[in-house]
Amino acid sequence: MDNELHKYKMICTLKFGDIYGQIIIWLIVIFISLATTLALWSSTRQIYALATVGIVLVLSLPFLLFAFVTTLLNRIEFVPMEEELFSKTVRGSSSKISSAESRA
Repeated sequence: MDNELHKYKMICTLKFGDIYGQIIIWLIVIFISLATTLALWSSTRQIYALATVGIVLVLSLPFLLFAFVTTLLNRIEFVPMEEELFSKTVRGSSSKISSAESRA
């Protein structure tokens, strides 16, 4: 069963264009939050301004992180290795193991 795990290689095909829209949305959320803070900022409403920033960021961050993580996980592929690459990998790891055993 352990040999079955070595017959696949993991490839991440994530590109900057995949998350570009998410970065733009996050920047818009930050700027709206800052605009709200400036609109509420006065000598009597400073705590409301800070609370608004905290609420906006805390409520939006989980959704944006969820979107990024699901995009990342959707771009990970497991591709079967060719037989010759698999045999090189197994031979290379077994020679490392035998050389480590001979040193001990």
